[in-house]
Amino acid sequence: MIRINHPNDIARIRRLSLSSQGLFKTAPFGSGLAGARKAIQHIGYLQLDTISVIERAHHHVLYSRVPNFKPHHLDKLLLNKEIFEYWSHAAAFLPIEDYRYSLPYKHAIKNGQTHWYKNPDKKLMKELLDRIRTDGPLRSRDIETASKKQAGWWDWKPSKKALEQLYMQGDLMVTNRHGFQKTYDLAERVLPSSIDTSMPTIGEFARHMVEQQLKCHGLVSLKGFTYLRRNPALRKAVKELTQNLLTENKLQEIQINDTEVFYITTGLLDSSLLRANKRLTILSPFDNCVIQRDRLKTIFDFDYQIECYLPATKRKFGYFCLPLLFGEQFIGRMDCKAHRADRHLEIRALYIEHPKIDFDGFLDAFSKCLKAFCHFQNCDSISIKTIQPTGYATALNTAVEI
Repeated sequence: MIRINHPNDIARIRRLSLSSQGLFKTAPFGSGLAGARKAIQHIGYLQLDTISVIERAHHHVLYSRVPNFKPHHLDKLLLNKEIFEYWSHAAAFLPIEDYRYSLPYKHAIKNGQTHWYKNPDKKLMKELLDRIRTDGPLRSRDIETASKKQAGWWDWKPSKKALEQLYMQGDLMVTNRHGFQKTYDLAERVLPSSIDTSMPTIGEFARHMVEQQLKCHGLVSLKGFTYLRRNPALRKAVKELTQNLLTENKLQEIQINDTEVFYITTGLLDSSLLRANKRLTILSPFDNCVIQRDRLKTIFDFDYQIECYLPATKRKFGYFCLPLLFGEQFIGRMDCKAHRADRHLEIRALYIEHPKIDFDGFLDAFSKCLKAFCHFQNCDSISIKTIQPTGYATALNTAVEI
């Protein structure tokens, strides 16, 4: 086992991790629509989220990695059948090439495992499925609207549950979206004919998870390979596979600051050292790089929790604080809200937490980054209400003037 304790080695590990996530270099996946496609294929999933105090998480994650990304690019990728919507560790967009690895969970749901709802209404599910098979794709709001205006239509709440059950068990797929209004169609009508729809063996599934996670994270803990997946057989198969790969010298174990053990492809630590940069990136709380909080704490020494799910009295930093990444270090966070009617981005609180920050370098990067982020929110002005430490306030307020 390789032990990582020296600051230079920890910096190297952090750069490797960020580079694997597409967050260390400019435009690692290209730009625009093509860059968005390549980014999703590389990072493996794009978490969907309904919170809209700023631009939604699935747009924010791509914005952080892909120059000239526009939210409508995701709509186009879905319509072009280059991505599909399903459950990863949460609701997500996934590369269409990975479709077959969604089948084990769909099979489990169809055979009685509960996702959202117990005791699904199979009669209503059959009626909805027959309706879609005969009349074509169905929007969720078609049922909602019809239930208010037409006698004899299904009640909205049971019908929504039935649609979601059919979707979770794989009979239906989301073929289009307008915001969070989904359009459902039969899976066989949505899937491109070239896509492999065979059920993976547990060994194939385990190898896919190990290879995919190593590709997008660089170094992965045993629990990280199957993050939040409720599949004991998969966890067991992943553990056995990693042990075999260690025996074959295809993987190495590393331990950071005598805490958690991670796996890394053999020889990757010997590759050329990535040069330091002075880029600042404002990340989503649901970004692939920060969603595994224990991993974030171990590798980056950054203790982060999203607080929007806490009562206001228990919040330390604010409702929707965004992690701030400067070079290979997380140096703080800021609580934001986009006032879209006024086209104004309010920074309710900005916290600079790293004691040895290169403040001049940070100030220049912050000015450029925040102005671009403001435009991404479709805002024209910025204000900062609170800054900690207060000694930074004058310089930071001057830096964000548009």
